[in-house]
Amino acid sequence: MKHLILIVTAFSILCASTVSAQDTWTKLSKISYKKQYDDMMGFEVDVPVFSSEIMGMEGKEIEVSGYVIPVEGYDMQENFVFSAFPYNMCFFCGNAGPETVMEVYVKKEKIKFTSKPIKLKGVLTLNSGDINSLMYILSDAVLVSE
Repeated sequence: MKHLILIVTAFSILCASTVSAQDTWTKLSKISYKKQYDDMMGFEVDVPVFSSEIMGMEGKEIEVSGYVIPVEGYDMQENFVFSAFPYNMCFFCGNAGPETVMEVYVKKEKIKFTSKPIKLKGVLTLNSGDINSLMYILSDAVLVSE
């Protein structure tokens, strides 16, 4: 019986960490938008309004699972877009919203491109002011698992 309890506890811990990385996108999807005039563009643009849950994540280390969307080539990546969905379903193909992607800047070692999902860990920054960047930025990112 002790072994069964130990196995169930270990499985629960493993599942909790897996769910938390996948659940990150669910949390990041809790946004709304407001119209705001942008001087550079010369017209109103949609600006994200982050929920209090998202605001509480800013500046903290998070884990997130997803797909590498390369910015330049398909070699080793030191900065890239990370998506909750595979390339053919991502924001840039028109199949998802901007809350499903983030900019990633790796800490040290470049991350090898793969079309399979991976898990990253890094520090989350929120962006609502620079329309030339994505609303989520993950810096000091490291590969957790492939």
